Amino acid sequence: MSKKITVGVVGAGRIGKLHMNNMKNMPQVRLKTVSDIFADDLKDWFAESGAEKLTRDYRELVNDPGIDAVFICTSTDTHMQIIREAAGAGKHIFCEKPISFSEEETLKAYEAVQKAGVKFQVGFNRRYDRNFHKVKQLVEKKVIGDLHVLKITSRDPNPPSLDYVSRSGGIFMDMTIHDFDMARYISGSEVEEVHVQGATLINPKIAELGDVDTAIITLKFANGAMGVIDNSRQAVYGYDQRLEAFGSKGSAQVNNETESRVDLLSEDGVKGDNPLYFFLERYNDAFIQEVKEFVEAVMNNQEIRTTFKDGIMAQRIAMAARESLESGQPAKVKGLE
Repeated sequence: MSKKITVGVVGAGRIGKLHMNNMKNMPQVRLKTVSDIFADDLKDWFAESGAEKLTRDYRELVNDPGIDAVFICTSTDTHMQIIREAAGAGKHIFCEKPISFSEEETLKAYEAVQKAGVKFQVGFNRRYDRNFHKVKQLVEKKVIGDLHVLKITSRDPNPPSLDYVSRSGGIFMDMTIHDFDMARYISGSEVEEVHVQGATLINPKIAELGDVDTAIITLKFANGAMGVIDNSRQAVYGYDQRLEAFGSKGSAQVNNETESRVDLLSEDGVKGDNPLYFFLERYNDAFIQEVKEFVEAVMNNQEIRTTFKDGIMAQRIAMAARESLESGQPAKVKGLE
């Protein structure tokens, strides 16, 4: 592999545009082709995109022998087909989460990737946040002793549209799946069991679609530790992303990112900045780092940090969470064979 890789991007929605904008600033990347079914409406954007070609048909880039790697940034229901075709064409693959909504489809895609021998990275960007990664290291090195409790708070500033909710796969597959991956990543242990309490407290129409917008999830880890995740689709003060790893020798905590760390003290009280408002701001550096690591892994034939198996396990925890919500009972998580 030369010291430059040629990339194609499937899907020019919000996340696809974000990755392309970041890759424009990476000299080791040649951004050759982007495909989107709404390509005819993207011509003005394309002129500034940094890509060389715009097409409606993703197969043009999948079948292009000059393209080394494919970024799959389309809706989840299209992932499996594109993964299988890209793997069959020998392309390395970066795929946004979740891999699919179906255990069967995900495993078929996994088999295709294994058979082709290509590299595959799933887009769990939070692993690449410098603060969360430091907590991971502190836990791994037992600086806080044995992990006892992992607490994750993850709340969006605004609920998504009802159209999005209807095709998202539900809050656990769409939103909490990041938290499930973080739980495995920080703890260094598999989740064996989940127990969910969920409610629709923000928009009753979400309940009509069979989903919830607020959830408390408890986790049981294989290493004996316990976990708690709290989710909300609406935190009016901003994007609330906090984490604590509590252990036998101490605690490691990550608080929200804010525009500044300045507190104003006056007779009216103490005031500070709200959390950054959305995930594009909060995790901008993490998005850049995850792509850099993928590019380096392809160029230098290195191991991928966030693997297909990580995608499978986060998806299985999400499915168990849904099972628990519906039954009201704890649900076991299927392990990797």
